[in-house]
Amino acid sequence: MIIEEIKNIDSSETALKKFGFTMAAVSLIIGGLLFYYNDSASVYFFSITTLLAISSFVAPIALKPLNFLWMSIAVVLGFIMTRIILGVLFYLVITPIGLIAKLAGKDFIDKKIDKSKTSYWNYRTKQKFSKEIYERQF
Repeated sequence: MIIEEIKNIDSSETALKKFGFTMAAVSLIIGGLLFYYNDSASVYFFSITTLLAISSFVAPIALKPLNFLWMSIAVVLGFIMTRIILGVLFYLVITPIGLIAKLAGKDFIDKKIDKSKTSYWNYRTKQKFSKEIYERQF
């Protein structure tokens, strides 16, 4: 699954240009903040910005390895974070609802076995046909 997503990373010229300009903009912002706080590392970020911007204009294909590495890391982090977020959501939302329902004696799916029943089918009451039933089904 992850390997398929990594194999399908868009490496068209347009995507590479967009990647280069985005990374140049981020580098420019970081360099600007460092320059504002009088940090000498701002020169490195401005150099990276210049290199990325020129590469995006002149030879976007040169950004392909960097784009592949960056997007591969993003795919792996996305895979991991999805599982973490869903796990936290399950244990912070779904589990408490289930515990409260269990303490209250609520049985959402009616799973108790009744040997006197011949079928567990729930029959609907017959209703006269009307157009409104189909318009508001729930």
